[in-house]
Amino acid sequence: MSIAARLNELAIVLPEVAAPVAAYVPAVVHAGLVYTSGQLPFAGGALPATGKVGAEVTAEDAKGYARTCALNAVAAAAAAAGGVDKLGGVLRVGGFVASDPAFSGQPGVINGASEVLGEIFGDAGLHARAAVGVAVLPLDSPVEVEVTFILA
Repeated sequence: MSIAARLNELAIVLPEVAAPVAAYVPAVVHAGLVYTSGQLPFAGGALPATGKVGAEVTAEDAKGYARTCALNAVAAAAAAAGGVDKLGGVLRVGGFVASDPAFSGQPGVINGASEVLGEIFGDAGLHARAAVGVAVLPLDSPVEVEVTFILA
C-alpha cells in the first residue's frame, strides 16, 4: 500500500509545511535520506499551547502535540522529496520536551510522534530515537520533533 493510500485509510490529512521561524529550511534531501528540521506542533499556523510539560501543559496534551510535530515532519519531508510516496520509512526520531524540573516522562510524550509514524509506515516506521527534556524550546513550545526519513 502506498503512503498516500495509508494516510487516506487513517483519515490523516497532512498539514501545510510550516514556515521556518529562523534561518533554515524545513527539510533537506541527501544521500538517500530526508532530514527534517525540528518541527513544532503548529496547527493552522499557531501553537496550540505554550509552556513546560508537567506544569502548564499536561503530559497527555504534550503527547498529542508530539503527534502533530511528527505529521508536520512528514509534510516537510514529502515536500522536499517530491511527494509522500517518495518516503520509504523512518530512520530516527529526535524528540525534545520543554520540561518542568520534576517531570521525567519525556519518552511517553515522544511516543505521540513514534506511534503515528508507526501507524503510517508500518514496519518501515520502526526507528531509533531520543527523547530529551530541555529547559525551553523556540516560541515556548512544549515539544519539538525532528525526523530522518529513508527515501523509497
